[in-house]
Amino acid sequence: MQQIRKQKIWFVLTISLIAAVGCGEETPSTDLPPAPAERTTAPRDGVIVAVGDSLTAGYRVNEDRAYPALLQARLDRDGHNLEVINSGISGETSSGTLARLDWILTLKPDIIILETGANDGLRGIDPQLTRDNIDRIITRLGDAGVIVVLAGMKMTTNLGKTFTHEFESLYPALAAKHGVALIPFFLEGVAADRQLNQADGIHPTEQGYRRVVEHIYPFVLEAIGQHSGK
Repeated sequence: MQQIRKQKIWFVLTISLIAAVGCGEETPSTDLPPAPAERTTAPRDGVIVAVGDSLTAGYRVNEDRAYPALLQARLDRDGHNLEVINSGISGETSSGTLARLDWILTLKPDIIILETGANDGLRGIDPQLTRDNIDRIITRLGDAGVIVVLAGMKMTTNLGKTFTHEFESLYPALAAKHGVALIPFFLEGVAADRQLNQADGIHPTEQGYRRVVEHIYPFVLEAIGQHSGK
């Protein structure tokens, strides 16, 4: 019962993000993320690109405290010689991700953690459009030989149970269709925990992002193993 209550609280809090978007706090950026700085260290064995919206970009936290940087630190600590690039844009929808896919591919990713669609749901965009966009993104990435780890999302029920079901079910359906790894819920263990989220109840704090990394790490390791076996 306690967990159900927490989830209901989270559903209510997500509505505040819709208002924030309308007030311009998470207006989609028209700029692409900066290109990663040239490294002077030994070449890496591969490149992981974290693609997504503000949950990836690190809304209101320092870039070195967003999950891609924390994932980089964890990989380095564990002896995995891969580079992690943060390619998140706050406010981005799945249509925006699809539109900049050519630019993302110039980063020469071996693995992509694809976290997109949350803003689609919060804005009431037809889940079929979101599904079609992500379908096209995964297809393009597969054609380019990129290993995809798809991050699933949950949604509020304020737009109706049918909308919520259609939205949440698109992630496992697409993962099964394309045979890619699925993180069932990207914010598992973080959503609804006030100690791990900022005041808006949506965006993780640094500690929240550390929990995100702990949660997704096994999926990333699986993708690394697939990459190493090529």
